[in-house]
Amino acid sequence: MGKKVTVVGAGFYGSTTAQRLAEYDVFDTVVITDIVAGRPAGLALDLNQSRPVEDFETTVVGVTTGPNGEGYEAIGGSDVVVITAGLPRKPGMSRMDLLATNARIVRQVAESVARHAPDAVVIVVSNPLDEMTALAQLASGFPKGRVLGQAGMLDTARFTNFVAEALRVPVRSVRTLTLGSHGDTMVPVPSRSTVEGRPLREAMPARQIEELVDKTRNGGAEVVALLKTGSAYYAPSAAAARMAKAVAEDSGAVLPVCAWVDGEYGISGVYLGVEAEIGAGGVRRVVETELDADELASLRAAAEAVRAKQADVADM
Repeated sequence: MGKKVTVVGAGFYGSTTAQRLAEYDVFDTVVITDIVAGRPAGLALDLNQSRPVEDFETTVVGVTTGPNGEGYEAIGGSDVVVITAGLPRKPGMSRMDLLATNARIVRQVAESVARHAPDAVVIVVSNPLDEMTALAQLASGFPKGRVLGQAGMLDTARFTNFVAEALRVPVRSVRTLTLGSHGDTMVPVPSRSTVEGRPLREAMPARQIEELVDKTRNGGAEVVALLKTGSAYYAPSAAAARMAKAVAEDSGAVLPVCAWVDGEYGISGVYLGVEAEIGAGGVRRVVETELDADELASLRAAAEAVRAKQADVADM
């Protein structure tokens, strides 16, 4: 049987993720779902008509779903399900402002996924990310390694891009890393960041690194403020699609993701942004990287901040 991936939610984020997944041409089928009648079918029709131009064979299927799980039978057999459903941020909103509304949506989606695609790996991108990842695992009842969140790849990409722009060097020559939560307690890792193989701290003064860290932490809010009627989707969809590809190809790629941490870094029992080896079953293992004392302390502080919020979503 061929590979199948589902994207739940056909807004800008979901539709762009579906497009990237289709153009990879590593899946036989991409299913895109939404509660807005006709929208996913229209997007699927449009995407399929791009196949001769972009030269891919993946078939895109669009399905309208209902509030009580109607239509979800179409996702049956999915290897990966990417959950983008939920409200995007508006200017002035924090990710946490979305908590109650998106918790209801994500719980319903996760229950439907468990019913119809019980063997899928679930990638959560709905905000607030760390809390929604924890909720999706609780609601689905899936093993913790089969539910992960997209955050670290996006934050790392933003950090890398800002460093490359500031130093006027090719993006490919920069390597950065961010861990922790997707939000205020994001933990940049300058000790693991390089420019053309040289440590970032040698290429840039500490004050400038801190400025770019702040810019990264507020990267999503900056986009929201400029767009006014939505949130980022090009960079986030690139990150989510790349994670789904790593699952489909059982690649073993080590990526910064939101994963269940159970003992690594002296942290246990929480979903947190860490590096993890990704394969067909989701997270194969959390990869502990060497951190300096300040970075480790920040990561542990992020874990406690996220732990308190993740406890709150269990009853939502």
